[in-house]
Amino acid sequence: MKSYEVNFDGLVGPTHNYGGLSYGNVASQSNSQQSSNPKEAALQGLAKMKALMDMGFQQGVLAPQERPDVAALRRLGFAGSDAQVIQQAAKEAMPLLVASCSASSMWVANAATVSPSADTADGRVHFTAANLNCKYHRSIEHPTTSRVLGAMFANQHHFAHHAALPAVAQFGDEGAANHTRFCRAYGEAGVEFFVFGRSAFDTRYPAPQKYPARQTLEASQAVARLHGLREEGVVYAQQNPSVIDQGVFHNDVIAVGNGEVLFYHEDAFLETDKMLAELSSKLAKVGGKFQSVCVPRSAVTVDDAVRSYLFNSQLLSRPDGSMLLIVPEECRSNERVWQYLQGLTGAGGVIREVKVFDLKQSMQNGGGPACLRLRVALNETELAAVNPGVIMTAPLYDSLTQWVERHYRDRMTENDLADPQLLLECRGALDELTQILKLGAVYPFQIN
Repeated sequence: MKSYEVNFDGLVGPTHNYGGLSYGNVASQSNSQQSSNPKEAALQGLAKMKALMDMGFQQGVLAPQERPDVAALRRLGFAGSDAQVIQQAAKEAMPLLVASCSASSMWVANAATVSPSADTADGRVHFTAANLNCKYHRSIEHPTTSRVLGAMFANQHHFAHHAALPAVAQFGDEGAANHTRFCRAYGEAGVEFFVFGRSAFDTRYPAPQKYPARQTLEASQAVARLHGLREEGVVYAQQNPSVIDQGVFHNDVIAVGNGEVLFYHEDAFLETDKMLAELSSKLAKVGGKFQSVCVPRSAVTVDDAVRSYLFNSQLLSRPDGSMLLIVPEECRSNERVWQYLQGLTGAGGVIREVKVFDLKQSMQNGGGPACLRLRVALNETELAAVNPGVIMTAPLYDSLTQWVERHYRDRMTENDLADPQLLLECRGALDELTQILKLGAVYPFQIN
């Protein structure tokens, strides 16, 4: 039976703005308060989805959240009609209104952790929505995320869904941004690689001093238990605290893996040699041959990696066994990074080609190609059980492009977020989107 890695990209929401909400994310903070272009952001994301589909890769789409989140504002004490809640928040607590308007759900690498059926005890694909409790504006996402994933992967014979972990610091969970899977083939048993920034209970593990470590060891272990993973099919590794303090807020900003290959920066991890040996040994036991591609700090500094998002790229397997690296335009603009990539593809190794995409609207808010996609390994039967409305096709691309053109603004500032009309625009757009994607009622305004 054939198996595939399907990339489900997040559709950028109508309230895409530069709120500077993500402490520890250099791009997010440095572009705070700039005017954004939601329409351009959504179209850039759709163009990437269409291009990968045209290259022969399996591609899906994941719907955005309802924003502003008026219900969240009500829980914080704002009252009255929806319009009055928005106006009161704008007047009394603008940072809370900005947080309730965040379109950060576009970065669906943080939506959930996914384990394929070949790895799990019950032979189903398991999803655990990330609690994202490190940042308020993201911590309010998981209820809708769970409903959307449930509507996409609804067949209980093939798919199992778990609620987000307890929303406390000890179980901080950022989803697939800190999770990679290695395997010989997507439908075969593999090794799941969980990267954490700190331990909540074990003081032997160091922690960063400047920026928060968002993923805990305990959260990663809990997800592995929920998914029924075998000990011999799991490797835990600690992210280097010093790179977190340099703006590497998730592992997918400093490393990316696919198939049998890990592409990583020299400074990405602690105890790197031990970790590589464990990955190699465990993958060999399921028939795989682990390969690592280390980018030396002498060629690309951590600062270069953060500014270019070299590692926040998509590493995709091609039919001939070689790999394609999808990178943002910022990699071509960085002389050292581009020089390294030219040498990498010319060296005859496993990564043979680099393709560049313009994702400036997302990049300015701190998310590159890898942030925009959630990877789900599926066999043919499981793929057939996925809601067909969310699988990218040429007609769906056309429908979504036209939908964006109809509903999205081409300019968004903090003042625009205070406009109660924006909520009505967003709800109208999302109501239509659920029909396009055949999701049913997944948003609070549709349910309540």
